[in-house]
This record gives sequence, structure tokens and C-alpha cells, in this order.
Amino acid sequence: MEQSIRKWWVLITVSLVVFMAMLDITIVNVALPEIQNNFSSDFSNLQWVLNAYTLVYAAMLLPVSKLGDIIGRKKVFLLGLGIFVIGSLASGLASSALWLNIFRGFQGIGGAAMMSLSLTILTSSFPEKQRGLALGIWSSAVGLAISGGPLIGGILVDSLGWRSIFLVNIPFGILAILFGIFFIKESKRNRKEKIDFSGFALSTALIFTIIFALIQKEMHENYLWTDWHILSLLGLSILLLIAFIMTEKNVKQPMIELSIFRNRSFNGANIAAFVLGAGLYGGFTYLTILMQNYMGYSAFETGVKMLLISGFTMILGPLAGIISGKIGNRWLISGALFIGAIGILVIRHTIKVPFEWSYLMPGFVLLGISNALVNPPISNAVMSSVDKKQVGMASGILNVSRQVGISFGVVMLGIKLTEGYNHSLDKHIMEIQTIDSEFKNQMLDVFHKTGAFAGSRIFDSKQAEAFKQLPAFEDIKNIVFSAFNAGMKDVSWLIAIFLLIGSFASAILIKKKRKPELENN
Repeated sequence: MEQSIRKWWVLITVSLVVFMAMLDITIVNVALPEIQNNFSSDFSNLQWVLNAYTLVYAAMLLPVSKLGDIIGRKKVFLLGLGIFVIGSLASGLASSALWLNIFRGFQGIGGAAMMSLSLTILTSSFPEKQRGLALGIWSSAVGLAISGGPLIGGILVDSLGWRSIFLVNIPFGILAILFGIFFIKESKRNRKEKIDFSGFALSTALIFTIIFALIQKEMHENYLWTDWHILSLLGLSILLLIAFIMTEKNVKQPMIELSIFRNRSFNGANIAAFVLGAGLYGGFTYLTILMQNYMGYSAFETGVKMLLISGFTMILGPLAGIISGKIGNRWLISGALFIGAIGILVIRHTIKVPFEWSYLMPGFVLLGISNALVNPPISNAVMSSVDKKQVGMASGILNVSRQVGISFGVVMLGIKLTEGYNHSLDKHIMEIQTIDSEFKNQMLDVFHKTGAFAGSRIFDSKQAEAFKQLPAFEDIKNIVFSAFNAGMKDVSWLIAIFLLIGSFASAILIKKKRKPELENN
């Protein structure tokens, strides 16, 4: 098959694959209630359905990237795709929550290989003049999967049950494997290069401990950062980082050439990827909670609303790739993140109780434009700022930056939301004159234990039965909703700060000049 045709089939293949890999990070959220009912599992065990995939996925991104450089990117990519399909089948047939968590972790190995190597394969398949368009389409698949997960998950769960969100990967995965076999060309191997086993082990353990520490903080709101469960993991990650740097400096064939971090454009693009994950993608979690738990939308309805964000990627993503190829990546990344910051501040300004969809729409439009414009130039900036031999590792580092950013953002934004919620709740509950202090403290205890995420469901629970008899019941309900609104306003500020940091870092660090075209390999 002619190269001019083959490369577009490669683009179709890798776009399908990254869509599946990223979708499996977000699609599970809407299925959790049904999974919980099926297995009669407690919430802490249930959270590992999400975390097992994320943890293994993030930890394996760097090793599989380097492994692809050593033994062949096509081989590792297809192997990862096969693992993902097997993991999806096993997850869909799991007989208990424990087995589901184990299979989700196994699935994460495949997801890491698919995500990390797809960008490298795509970069090497397209010439410089068309690479921006290709990366724009690839990035559109990523953005669409992240923001479209609730909609797709809602449709599948409502119509076919929770197992379908895993089993649906099988036919598409098999199709992608066949496409990959026929259309993807194997990369050239450096037969003299050896595997840096020490670097593999240390980098995997490093990312694992960082993500695991963030997961511990997310799962246990009562843990302070100084709690030994978290502090020990963070301390261990620092020791692992030092050991990794020392090892990579002294081995002849390091897993990561540390000189890559001397490149300002590379660093700037990775900072942008991190804050994009922490701010925009981390923020999606709490916008979803707002719409489902406080505005009363179903999972499907929430997904439809989120299309206002994800839909822009289908139109503007490829266009952004073309623009980045013409004007460079620097100002497109900086401008897109700035638009995102304005969008979340617009939501902060307009949102109020009672919540209405019209308050979110203008901000969602700006967030959608930001999401669509920012991913292609980030990918382009990273891949065009390194040497040909470093593109595999550059892809791995970019994906780690984005994924660690998402995990960091979910935790930090959750802490900010809870703090704002509790502060507002305490203040306004105590101001009610018609209820005695003892009963106020009982109410606060209930609301604090259920947390900011319970939403209107708390008022349908047995714990809130006594509150319904109070003359001030409607006032109490309004106070709870207002407390969540206060927390969301604090969250909005933090998201805006994240995005503005990325905007300024991109403008300062990313250079206009692009490196010469990478040859196909």
C-alpha cells in the first residue's frame, strides 16, 4: 500500500486506540452505583475500580515507551492492545469486586502501551507539513474520550448494564489489532541498546508511589498531608526520584536521557499538559457532581451537557493542529489555556442557587474551545522539540505529565471543595435561630460525614428523616446547596490558577522555532 494512503489508516487506528484507552479512565464513573449494587461492595473497595486502572496505567507509561524503542514500537503497541482486550473481557466477566479490580489493573498495562506508543507511531508516520493535522485529530480523540466518557457510559449502562462498558472494547480492540497488523510499519531497532532494568524498576515505583499517595488522600478525606499513610509514600517517592536520577546519570544506556529536560520547549509543553490535566480534566469530576447530585441530571443527561465541551474537539481539534503547524505552538497553547481560565471564571461569576443549566453554558463554550485548541499544539511542541531517538520517551513523559496532573487535580480540587463547603455550612447552619444548638451540631455531623458530594440525595436518606419535620427544613436544604456553591467557587479559582500558570509557562518557555522534520522510521 502506498505511504500516502497507509498513513491515514495509521491515523484511524491510533485514534481509535487512544479513544478506548482514555475512555476507560472516565467511563466507569457512571457505572459505579450499578457495580456496587451487583457486588454489594462498600465504596472504598468500589473506588479501586477506578484507581486500579489509573495507578497501573500511569506507572507503566514510561517503561512501555522505552520498551517500544528497544524491541519495536509496533510489537509493543499491538501487545498492549491485546492485553487491553483481554483485560476488558475479564473485567466484563468478573465475578466479584476484587477480581474486577485485579483485571482493571491488568487492563491498565495495555492502556499505557496503547496511549504512549500511539503518539510516537503517528509522529513517525506523517511528514512535517501534515503532522499538525494528524496530531490535531489524535488529540481530538483524547479530548473527546475524556469529556465524552459520562455520555457513552450512561448510554451503555442504561441500555445494556455495567458489564457492557468493558465488553464493548472487544470488537473495536480486535478491529484495531487487525488494522495495526496491516497498516503500521515496524520502527527501526537499535540492536546494541540494552534494557535499563534499574531505570525501569525505579521509574515505575516512582510514578506508582506518587499516584498511590494522591489516591490515598482522595479516598480518605480525614487524612492530613502529614498522615503517615501519605507522608511515607511521598517520602519514598522523593528517595526513588533521587535514586532514579543517580542511576540514569551513571548507566551507559539510561532509560531516560536526563538532557531532555534541558529543552525549554519540552519542559513548557509538559507543564501545560500537567496543568491541563489538573485544572480542566480534574475539574470535569466536580462539574459532573454538580450536574448529577445537585442539578438532578441523570448520567445520560450529564453526558449530553458535557458534549458542549467535547463537541468542539471534533471541529476545532484538527484545525488547531493545522494552525500550530503554521504559527507555532507557543501562543496557541498559551492562548488556549488562557481561554480556559476565563471560561471557568465565567462559571464562577454566573453560578448561583438554585442551579440552572443556563449559568453553565457560556463557561462550557469557552472550556470547549480551550480543550479543543490546546491538545494538538502540546503534542506537537513535545514531539518536535526532541531528537528522533528521543520521541518514544518524550511521548511517555508527556502522557505521565497529563495523567499525574489529572490525579493531582482531582485531589487538590476535592480538598478545596470540601473546605469551602464545610466552612459555609458551619457558618450558616449556626446562624439559624429556630433550632437549638444541640440539634445544629447533630445536623452538621451528618452533613460533614456525608460530605459535599452527596448532594440532594442526603435529604432522601434515613439520616435526614428528622430534619424534614423542622420548620426550617427548606432553609437547611438551601444552606447545603449554597455551601456546595461556595466550594465550587473556590474550586473555580484554583482551576483558573492552574490554567494561568500553564498559560504563562508556555509563553515563556516554548520557543517559536521548530526543529527540522523527523524522518519516518
